[in-house]
Amino acid sequence: MRARRIALSAAVLGALALPIVSAGAASAATTIASCPTTTLPYAVHTKAVTIRAKATTKSAAVGLLYRDHHFTVHKSSGKWRYITDKTTGIAGWVSGTYVYRDVAMCLD
Repeated sequence: MRARRIALSAAVLGALALPIVSAGAASAATTIASCPTTTLPYAVHTKAVTIRAKATTKSAAVGLLYRDHHFTVHKSSGKWRYITDKTTGIAGWVSGTYVYRDVAMCLD
C-alpha cells in the first residue's frame, strides 16, 4: 500500500513538473538559437591560462593568456584551442578546460 502511494505521488509530481521543464527548455533553446554559434565569443574562465607551443601539457610554455585579454580562436583539436592573444600577439595552444564559449556573454 505504501509503495503504491509513493509511486502515485511520484507520477503526479512528475506530471506537474513536466510543463515547467518543457517551458524552460524551449526558452533556453530559443535564447541559444538566437545567438549565432559561429561568432559566439570565447572567454577565459580562470585568472590566467598558459599558452603552449603544442597541444599538450608537456609542451613548452610560450606565454600567458589572462582573463582581461582579447583573443581569437583559430581552430580546435580535442580539448585544445589554437589562439592568438590580441593583447600580446602571442599565438599558441590553450586548454579548452579554461577557455570556452560562453552563452551568457552573447546575451549581454
